[in-house]
Amino acid sequence: MKMVASSKLHHAQVMIENMLPYENSLEHILKSFLASEPDVQSPYDAAHSEIKRVALVVFSSNSSLCGAFNVNITKMLKNVVAEYREQGINDFLIYPIGRKIAEQVNKLGLPIAGTFDDVADKPNAAKCREIAIELGNKYKSGELDKIELIYHHFRSAGSQILTRRTFLPIDLSTEIGSDNDRDLSSNIATLKAQEYLRKKHDEEEKKSEKLVPLHDNFIVEPDVRTVLGSLIPKQLHLMVYTALLDSQASEHAARMVAMQTATDNADEILRSLNLEFNKSRQQAITNELLDLAGGNVNN
Repeated sequence: MKMVASSKLHHAQVMIENMLPYENSLEHILKSFLASEPDVQSPYDAAHSEIKRVALVVFSSNSSLCGAFNVNITKMLKNVVAEYREQGINDFLIYPIGRKIAEQVNKLGLPIAGTFDDVADKPNAAKCREIAIELGNKYKSGELDKIELIYHHFRSAGSQILTRRTFLPIDLSTEIGSDNDRDLSSNIATLKAQEYLRKKHDEEEKKSEKLVPLHDNFIVEPDVRTVLGSLIPKQLHLMVYTALLDSQASEHAARMVAMQTATDNADEILRSLNLEFNKSRQQAITNELLDLAGGNVNN
């Protein structure tokens, strides 16, 4: 199972790596536009004056045997719901991406927007786009006042960071893609190996670092606001898809580590049982020799 999880982790890393050029290009264009016209506003970045209903998009796995991966997601969901209830907000809508979190949401008695088990196993950009469009439309119409994502951010095979991120209203002033700190080059999960790879990666980044001008000479037609009206929904779609890819990679990494831990524990139990068996066998031989020696003395 560790080998299977390792293979799936590699495929998940490749999918993230293939997505990064698009993410970086979109980030660069949006930041350039915002730098040229910082006063541009859209329905997606306008915060509602009063928060009455909150949607939570929560990512988990469909299967178990991945350590505390699903347990941690469930704990954060409960903490977020409790935090909002302390503020007097009791109206929630949950988008459970994964069977495990859907089961927990049903136990908690929270309303569910639908079933998305198939998305958790096979990441689908088109399905993520549908979810993002649905959330965006509900936010613009006032049906939802705030939307958050809860997922594991994949940093490396040995590090997955539990993340709570605001989806809407979107903060266009922040650096989109600032969490681009993933190590997609290795499936090694040991701490020493990860530390070595991190230092090596930092050194290579410093050597290849180049200054890239932020203000590109774009010719925008028909105008910046119209273009942003098209780009921002694409960014929302990308946020859902990125969270899904991160969650899937984190799941496989967590399962790989869990299976390695289980293997190590099983080997330790086998060594302990083998030692006990040898001790018992040696004790039995010693008792037989003592019986023989005692019989010869009596004769």
